[in-house]
Amino acid sequence: MTNNFLEIDNVTFAASKKNKVNNVTLVIENEGDIVCLLGPSGIGKTTILRTIAGLNKVQSGKILLKNKIISSKDIHIEPEKRNISLSFQDNCLFPHYNVIQNIEFGAERNKKKKILKVDEVIKFLHLEHVKDKFPHQISSGEAQRASLARSLLSNPDLLLLDEPLSNIDQSFKEEIQVKLKQILSDLKITTMIVTHDSYEAFYLGNKCGIILNGQLKQFDDPYNVYHFPNSIEVVNFLNRGILIPAKVTGENTLENEDLGIIKGNFLKHYPKGSDVQLLLQPEDLEHDDKSNLKLEVVDRKFRGTNFIYTLKTNGNLLIPVFVHSHHLHQHEVDEKFGIRRPISIDHIVCF
Repeated sequence: MTNNFLEIDNVTFAASKKNKVNNVTLVIENEGDIVCLLGPSGIGKTTILRTIAGLNKVQSGKILLKNKIISSKDIHIEPEKRNISLSFQDNCLFPHYNVIQNIEFGAERNKKKKILKVDEVIKFLHLEHVKDKFPHQISSGEAQRASLARSLLSNPDLLLLDEPLSNIDQSFKEEIQVKLKQILSDLKITTMIVTHDSYEAFYLGNKCGIILNGQLKQFDDPYNVYHFPNSIEVVNFLNRGILIPAKVTGENTLENEDLGIIKGNFLKHYPKGSDVQLLLQPEDLEHDDKSNLKLEVVDRKFRGTNFIYTLKTNGNLLIPVFVHSHHLHQHEVDEKFGIRRPISIDHIVCF
């Protein structure tokens, strides 16, 4: 018997014949860990949460929580006996209760000693001004935060959150992320979060799962998911870089027709002469006005702390390059932008 907190062993999660995620195996090792699931709409992420909560049954495989089987072909523990709390993306508040009554309903389920205070949760989720209102009188973002508050106060063994911050104003979304992560960590509430926001997943999650085309494509810590995607599908989904053609020229080098020789450590080695697709991320290239490698600026996005320049090569590749917003020489569209040589990338990812 293992000591993993949650185990999903070869389970197919299905809401219908078309909406299913096949043969999923993953573990949450430690109490208090946070796992984030990323994937496009309609791929089956919510179905995974519903099944873990006990609202859907499994046809094969098994799910174990704290070394106890809660779902299998022959065993199905009822949802109310799992001590799992599921917070839906849509408004699932009791319509005949006001906000504070909805939130306190979660606190009433809590039988652990180490608990949150209702007033504390209401304050950090910015719900003071609506606590006496009813669900039909508040915005979707306020309803979503109230549902999150109710789930947190129930202090479950496992907390399942379906797009918990999707309707929350950007002005205090990051503040809530910080406080939410702190509370989950302090109380050791093991959590699985479904989100479309990769930055949110990378911040909150100890591990991230990428679900594409009915499969769990990658399950790893956020750094590895970002820097070492394991397939072209994951690269395209994350949209944090481009793939450019290159030829392997040595143990630690490859060459692109437009950029020249690129040095680095290959994550996976290929024979000399191999034609590959090189992952090039915005932070991989460095700006250098003195370089003899000049590319045309076709777009510039200002992101506050940085610019993302899109550069066009002679071969019409469009390459994103990250530059700090305080860099001395800002370039306009149609200007030439220098790339530092020799090009060196710490970890070379190819397909």
